[in-house]
Amino acid sequence: MKNNILLIISLFAINLIASQDLKLPSIFSNNMILQQDSNVSIWGWSKPNSQVLINVSWNENTFKVESSGEGKWILKIKTPKSGLSHQISLQSGDHRVLISNILLGEVWIASGQSNMQMNLNGYRNEPIKGANDAIAKSDNSKIRFFTVERNTSNIPLDDLKGNWSVSNQENSPYFSAVAYSFAKYLNNVLKVPVAIIHTSWGGTPAEAWSDSKSLELDFEKSEIKNHGGTPQHEPSSLYNAMINPLTNYGIKGAIWYQGESNVPRASSYTKLKNSMIEGWRREWNQGSFPFYFVQISPFRYDGNNESSSAFLREAQLKTMLNTPNTGMAVSLDVGDENSIHPPRKFILGKRLAYWALNKDYGLSTVEFSGPVFKSLEIKENKVLLKFDYAKSGLYCPDEEINNFELASEDRVFYPANAKIMWNQLEVQSDNVKNPVHVRYGWKNYLNGNLFNTKGLPASSFRTDSW
Repeated sequence: MKNNILLIISLFAINLIASQDLKLPSIFSNNMILQQDSNVSIWGWSKPNSQVLINVSWNENTFKVESSGEGKWILKIKTPKSGLSHQISLQSGDHRVLISNILLGEVWIASGQSNMQMNLNGYRNEPIKGANDAIAKSDNSKIRFFTVERNTSNIPLDDLKGNWSVSNQENSPYFSAVAYSFAKYLNNVLKVPVAIIHTSWGGTPAEAWSDSKSLELDFEKSEIKNHGGTPQHEPSSLYNAMINPLTNYGIKGAIWYQGESNVPRASSYTKLKNSMIEGWRREWNQGSFPFYFVQISPFRYDGNNESSSAFLREAQLKTMLNTPNTGMAVSLDVGDENSIHPPRKFILGKRLAYWALNKDYGLSTVEFSGPVFKSLEIKENKVLLKFDYAKSGLYCPDEEINNFELASEDRVFYPANAKIMWNQLEVQSDNVKNPVHVRYGWKNYLNGNLFNTKGLPASSFRTDSW
């Protein structure tokens, strides 16, 4: 019965669109930013089998496209490099649409759960550090946000609700803090307009943001949990309503901050997230576009000595190491023991931007990753660790490097001392005479203090699989 109702609603929507002379998706509106120097899609709906004329201010030609029998049409148009104050005019029959104040620049999707959703206003009793200063300095017409309204659906939708906002003191308090920091940094460095399409929902799992095809291909039904009575937790419900309508829109890449809701099921997260990324890339049909994400921040969860979230952080690290064109901003040094929403969001946006600047914008001297464990060598009662992304050496701002542990074959881990030897670490513990494995930061809350010389932190890691 439920499926029949959905089918009737879908047919009604198609008939309604077909009766209109000309309609565009909500993301095509005043103040928008289009991806520069690319072939962007412009699409919409008109009467069935009707002609739509499109003029863009950066090209002298008039483009023509014919709608389908369902009234749908789509056209690709080449955009030049960064440009300001453009227009798009469209006509079908007697109906005309004009979109003005369009910029050409860099377009990024920002998605996830509450830590991505958290705007510069913060949450109740949970501030964003430095927000007041950022808001005061936020007047910048070259930074713009399209914020998607929350919605769920059991079937993929063609459109969504949202609007474009230009960065200023009035609008910026409602911008995602992480995404705003990312956009501001890119804009400062690249000197081009930057758009954020922000689509997130607090407390939601990754499977809700995954398309159904990916879930069907990669998972048994028993592996994906249904959440009766909570639509935003249902598999594909947020993808259908808040991602699918965007997949024709030209983007440079995506940034992502999510994982807290998947901590209880960390063992399946790497597979789930990889599947989600592959699904987004397939549906956008723009190749393996960059997908950069924030590793979940330290928080006490179910106790300071527990390690449930360390397994989720490990799953995220595996995604970075094994999924092409992905990158991870480590947050092991910016957590909050008593809040799952750490206040230091701006540094995380910058760390995401480092990945983009190096990998996508050719700034090869900008370091993008903290130290990543490479290999282990046992020398008597000591362990020698080697790292990637530490070519100028390792660094600790404190007297001691915290949070290292060693274990022998008995699988009991003891606190260990770590000594920096240029780009290697020597780790030992008086309680472990014959070490076989090492762990770093393997608990829910900690303050990570192992960095490279560019100030980028190392992720928690382990060498065992116990």
